[in-house]
Amino acid sequence: MARGSEPITPPGPRPGSLKVFLGAAPGVGKTYRMLDEGRRRAARGTEVVVAFAECHGRPSTEAMLEGLTVLPRATRRYRGTGFAELDLDRALELRPAVVLIDELAHTNAPGGRHTKRWQDVEELLGAGIDVVATLNIQHVESLSDVAEKITGVPQLETVPDDVVRRADQIELVDLPVEGLRRRMAHGNIYPPEKVDAALSHYFRVGNLTALRELALLWVAGRVDEALRTYRYEHSIGRVWETRERVVVALTGGSEGETLIRRAARIVDLPRALNSVRAGGTPISGGDLLAVHITRSDGLAGSSPAALARQRQLLESLGGSYHSVVGDDVPAALLDFARAQNATQLVVGASRRGRLRRVLMPRGVGETVVELSGDIDVHMVTHEHAGQGRRWAAPGSGLPRSRRLAGPVAGLVLPILLTVALRGISGPLALNLTSEALLFLLTVLGVACIGGVASALLASVTTSLLLNYYFIPPVGHFTFASANVVVAQAAFTIVAVTVAAIVDRSLRLSRRAARATAEAEALTSLAGNILRGDRAVPVLLERTRETFGMHSVELRPRREESEGPGAGGGPMPDHNHDRDHETKVVIGDDNVLVLSGRRLPASEHRVLTAFAAHLTAAVERARLAEAAAEIEPVKAADRMRTALLAAVGHDLRTPLAGCWAAVSSLRSREVDFSPEDREELLATAEESLAKLSRLVDNLLDMSRLQAGALTLRLEPIALTEVLPTALDTLPDALPQVLDHVVTQGVETAPDVLADPPLLERVIANLVSNAVRHSPAGRPVTIAASTLAGRVELRITDRGPGIQLVDQQRAFQPFQRLGDTDNTTGLGLGLALSRGLTEAMGGTLTPEETPGGGLTMVVSLPAAPAMAEASPVREGRT
Repeated sequence: MARGSEPITPPGPRPGSLKVFLGAAPGVGKTYRMLDEGRRRAARGTEVVVAFAECHGRPSTEAMLEGLTVLPRATRRYRGTGFAELDLDRALELRPAVVLIDELAHTNAPGGRHTKRWQDVEELLGAGIDVVATLNIQHVESLSDVAEKITGVPQLETVPDDVVRRADQIELVDLPVEGLRRRMAHGNIYPPEKVDAALSHYFRVGNLTALRELALLWVAGRVDEALRTYRYEHSIGRVWETRERVVVALTGGSEGETLIRRAARIVDLPRALNSVRAGGTPISGGDLLAVHITRSDGLAGSSPAALARQRQLLESLGGSYHSVVGDDVPAALLDFARAQNATQLVVGASRRGRLRRVLMPRGVGETVVELSGDIDVHMVTHEHAGQGRRWAAPGSGLPRSRRLAGPVAGLVLPILLTVALRGISGPLALNLTSEALLFLLTVLGVACIGGVASALLASVTTSLLLNYYFIPPVGHFTFASANVVVAQAAFTIVAVTVAAIVDRSLRLSRRAARATAEAEALTSLAGNILRGDRAVPVLLERTRETFGMHSVELRPRREESEGPGAGGGPMPDHNHDRDHETKVVIGDDNVLVLSGRRLPASEHRVLTAFAAHLTAAVERARLAEAAAEIEPVKAADRMRTALLAAVGHDLRTPLAGCWAAVSSLRSREVDFSPEDREELLATAEESLAKLSRLVDNLLDMSRLQAGALTLRLEPIALTEVLPTALDTLPDALPQVLDHVVTQGVETAPDVLADPPLLERVIANLVSNAVRHSPAGRPVTIAASTLAGRVELRITDRGPGIQLVDQQRAFQPFQRLGDTDNTTGLGLGLALSRGLTEAMGGTLTPEETPGGGLTMVVSLPAAPAMAEASPVREGRT
């Protein structure tokens, strides 16, 4: 190798390809199709290995395994149970060309390299092995919540969308609903004893129909994505009418709602025809999209409030809204339609009046029709067609003072200029050209003051003054000469044209400044909403600051003597005895009232945007309040459900033991010895004691939940409580006293507590500690004082609780993996914390240095001469 040359790295293995058989529900035949695919590839000479196939005891599926190499499964032990899993290492070692893997969303038992089976598949693909897998639609991550709403079954095993989308092939395994239910009824999916329950629950006709539609639409969406990618890569601009896709053009005018509804009827037509002709379940007719073309300078005259209403209507009809920037509206509209592969385009009839149609024959609609090519264009008429646009009154955007000063300036300034020019003589005298230019500058100045109407008045005045005082013969109006007439007319036209251009530039400049201010106000508004947790008060204060009002408040509509009417725009309330009030409807029940200055019309648009944000914030606050009211009911329902599930076993076990012992003692068929009789009586006593403890725990927990626990707080020494608490521990804990070591209990000050409840807390905590401590490692009970409180630390050397699970351990009916469910309901820690907090203390877990768990009970120290406090009832 030459000096300085780089070693050549051999290329890595080619990534394997993934094929997924996707089904709408169990039993449609995914595994069968996967194995059939493997047999076909094996028949072509490809090395195929079945790494994992779940046949569920179905003979037809098991028969497909014949002739295929089946990889032995790896057995993993977890909590005393063996689980058969995919042997990933063996599959990588064999390196076949194709591996068949069932149930892509499966969660692996602990002990392997990966948590999920789809991660095993990714490693196989990275090693250059092709994989054929199966998946149900409800296990796709983005659709799991939809499937849960349909079936009522939470999906605990999911596959990320990106993993499925990267598959080289996705093949839908489809089966009609009735065919799938017949297959279930014949016992080809589940054992006979589960058929009736499945058909009446998960496999209901409605569930299967919805899941089937979900799978069909998802696969259709992936096909549509692939088609768009192919068209882009091959620069195909022509429309391929594979599916109806209707685009409606919105201008921000009031005709937008008419166009949207018309486009929605066009989209729904194929669905209606399908329903009539096929008589079956109709499928969606197509896609509905709306687009608004915004000028690049942002100065278009569209109404944001109207666009917001139209967008809401569009989304309620199942469409999607888009905004595109472009100065050439027809070109931008058609570019968007072709990019979306639209088949039809809906535009509104022109609003231009007759004069503009004569001056400009081709409008946006006509240009779109001419350039549309193979896209069908619907020109929809509406009530505003041909009526022309509503132009603002001349100078309407100017303050009142400038509207008054403009005409005055149009008369006075030309006269003053005439007087000044007539007073100049001798060498300083100007020629006619210079004088005409000065008059032209005067007209431009008037345009800047009062707008184009004032400039028109000034141009007529200057034209007459120029003719009388400066054009020979001076002192007479001269209109006989054609040159003079043409010059006068040209001067007037130039003056008016230049004034109009200046006026338009000023108006656009003011509109741009106003748009910038509005954007800054709305940006600040959005920032306040995102940063604040009390959206409605923040919005009200921001509204007051933005518009410079004295006060802003929300009032119920029923309290307004003057109803705001049906519209949602600002409405002035004339009242000379107080500040001017402007009212805006907020939702169905409220009115936004701004007190202070009179708002000009130019600020009403921003106020409407603020009102829209307030409407959404009020609705969110209402929904949050409703959710908060429902949460206690949901919590109680969860508690009730968990209680019923626990009672099914934990209360039945001691009852069964007691009943068996008592019934045996009463039996006359067996003559028990005194020892046997004593043992049966002990069994009955132990079962009744266990039952009594369970019932006491349940009752105390219900009292804590209801806030009706009765307390009697009094000073008590730990040396008095601890022996009693240890005596109440179950006899099943061997040699409890031998497993407990106390430290500092004798010297600790008295605590202020309810003695029986404190005994219950200590007994529960010590019982847990002794149960989880290894043999030969005693439990330590240490007492200390800190800042007027007494801390009792109960320490064990058991496995402990992971940090993420420490707070969950205090929830009722939580056992955190404890497989021994014969020792209680899982209420011990939840009840202990509740009782401790009811006595004014805290119960917190800490990790024991060297391993284990330490429970810290902190209670207030009793005053030196404290007396027993009265009974305290009610909320705890």
